[in-house]
Amino acid sequence: MAEILGWISSAILVLTISKQVHRQWKAGTSKGVSSWLFVGQCAASVGFLTYSVLIDNWVFVVTNGMMAIAAVVGFSIVMIHRRREQTAEPGEASGNTALSLPPNGRASL
Repeated sequence: MAEILGWISSAILVLTISKQVHRQWKAGTSKGVSSWLFVGQCAASVGFLTYSVLIDNWVFVVTNGMMAIAAVVGFSIVMIHRRREQTAEPGEASGNTALSLPPNGRASL
């Protein structure tokens, strides 16, 4: 029973983090997201992964391996978004280019 609880908890954690990283990618922006969040997550995951291997706990080996991958992907997305924002033309909307309004903020037909 303990092993099943561990695997279910692992799945919930990995799916939650993966969903957040996916949402960040789809939004096209990483405003308000600290790159240090992913650096810290990766460092902690690698540490816990090593620990999990040493104590031979496969639930945590898999979970922390997946969390380390999510951290690297999340960090990469932040860097891509930051690079895109730095190279954007002045006045160009970063992230969402689907709708562009004139300076008065009103769309005309």
